Amino acid sequence: MADPTVSAARDLFEDSFGGLRRAIEGLPAEGLNWRPAGEDTNPIAVLAAHAMGSTRSWLAVAFGAPLPERDRPAEFRTVAGDATELLTHVDGVAEDCRSLFEDAVFEPGTMRTSHTRSSSGDAEVVTGAWALLHAAEHLSEHSAHAQLTRQLWERREG
Repeated sequence: MADPTVSAARDLFEDSFGGLRRAIEGLPAEGLNWRPAGEDTNPIAVLAAHAMGSTRSWLAVAFGAPLPERDRPAEFRTVAGDATELLTHVDGVAEDCRSLFEDAVFEPGTMRTSHTRSSSGDAEVVTGAWALLHAAEHLSEHSAHAQLTRQLWERREG
């Protein structure tokens, strides 16, 4: 029987991932790269790249898998050529995440080390449980941001 916590986290992942896909589907490059409130806000392309990179990383921490290669600053420089290109990237990372859920050995109390954080220059040491919950909530947060940004794009004036 699957661990109910892991099953719940996977369901949350799939819900958030579906919302992120819906925010991307069918948008032109201009909409994917549009910054809703100026240069200090993130477009859908950045939200998608960052959310998926972060989720993949935190799931690796949660399940004790090797940390993936990640260039967090590059995620915030993402520019999408079109929705198909962005969805190909997002779907590929989602498959990596799904494989982590499938091969999961969840030890919620085991302390694990994250990537080095750009803000502090240090890695975080957290429990498997914290990493799993953070992966789910962080993806949900950015999926909602992307959905709201799409709504703003569709309702913009001019």
